[in-house]
Amino acid sequence: MEKIKIKYFSDQIEKLDYIEGKSDWIDMRASEEVVLHAGDFALIPLGVAMELPKGYEAHLVPRSSTFKNWGILQTNSMGVVDGSYCGDNDMWRMPVYATRDTVIHVGDRIAQFRIMKNQPTIVFEEVSHLGNTDRGGFGSTGKQ
Repeated sequence: MEKIKIKYFSDQIEKLDYIEGKSDWIDMRASEEVVLHAGDFALIPLGVAMELPKGYEAHLVPRSSTFKNWGILQTNSMGVVDGSYCGDNDMWRMPVYATRDTVIHVGDRIAQFRIMKNQPTIVFEEVSHLGNTDRGGFGSTGKQ
C-alpha cells in the first residue's frame, strides 16, 4: 500500500477517500466557488497539495459528468502532476474553459485522479526497417 501525504487548504470539502474495489480513480472537489461565463478560462482550486510516493505521478482528468453538468472542458485534456509539485503552497488546480455560463460550487466533484508509476528510462534505437508487416493505413483497421 502506497502512502500519500496530503495537505488540505479548506475544511469545506470532503476529505479524499480511496474506496477499494469501486474504482481506482479518486474524486476531486472544487474548494472555492467559481463563476464562469462562456469563453472564460479559470484554474479551479481543488483544495489539496500532496507529496506523491517516490517514482509516481498523478493523472488528473474531468469526471465523466463534468461537461454535462457544468459545460467546462479541461484545457490540457489531462493534467500530469509530477512528484516535484509537492510543496506546502502547491495546491492542485484544474485548468478549464467554459462553453456556457456556469457556477462551480464548493464541494462539486469536477475531477478525478489516479497515481501512476513514472515511465522507465528508455533509449531510442534508430533502424532502417522495423521488420513488421506494413498495414498501409491508420489505426486498428489499416484503412485510410
